[in-house]
Amino acid sequence: MTTKAIQPPNTAVTDHNASAPYRCFPSAELKQNLAAHSEEQLKLFLESWEDLPVDSYMKDGADYRRRRYGSFHWTAGKLVADPAGVFHQTQEVNSLHGGVDRAFPPLSDSVLESGVLDTLIHFFMARLPGEFDPVTSGVGVHQIRITATRDADRLPAPEGVHEDGHHFVAQVLMRRTDIDGGESQIFDRNRRPIYRTTLREAFESIVIDDRRVFHGVSAIRPVDGVRQGIRDMLLIDYFPVQGHHAGA
Repeated sequence: MTTKAIQPPNTAVTDHNASAPYRCFPSAELKQNLAAHSEEQLKLFLESWEDLPVDSYMKDGADYRRRRYGSFHWTAGKLVADPAGVFHQTQEVNSLHGGVDRAFPPLSDSVLESGVLDTLIHFFMARLPGEFDPVTSGVGVHQIRITATRDADRLPAPEGVHEDGHHFVAQVLMRRTDIDGGESQIFDRNRRPIYRTTLREAFESIVIDDRRVFHGVSAIRPVDGVRQGIRDMLLIDYFPVQGHHAGA
């Protein structure tokens, strides 16, 4: 996957002031930036969430989360996919799943080469809530599906209120079907709530400065009258390459 070189971030297109540690973007804004892609390309990108393997690292054998992961680095102004590797978080960052190398299934070739993913990475790169140098940075991409059933609520973020260990994280809703809950929550570094919203439309999104806030997501459950619901998310991490161990 290659892209044109990304220019330094700016402060355009946000409903918060330039110094805020997070920014929110309505579905329409991302779709406007995706207008160069055909409906078929967008459909195929969204449908790739149907092919996510179960996250085998969930505690107690839980099988309600499915996941793929890939990372990228910059070479001569181009974003190049890294070879498949492990995903690591410290226990300090993730007390539930940290401290072990997790070898998630890689992104599919169609997603790796997708112009849709390329556009989304560029969109957030230009709108991060803080300064960031792509020359010395990497990008991580997570595809995640949470399935809620009638027998139990499901936690999109089972580690609770947490940080990811990056500089910035974009959280993009891909699909929300037959569920209640799933409220996105942002907290200051003293864990006091500063923002809450529920992402409802495809491509509605939030990007946070992971060094200045904690975040979490409330449990999801199926709406009345259905047996199962889903919440599909795309997470895009932006982090310095040198000395960095990716985490989300």
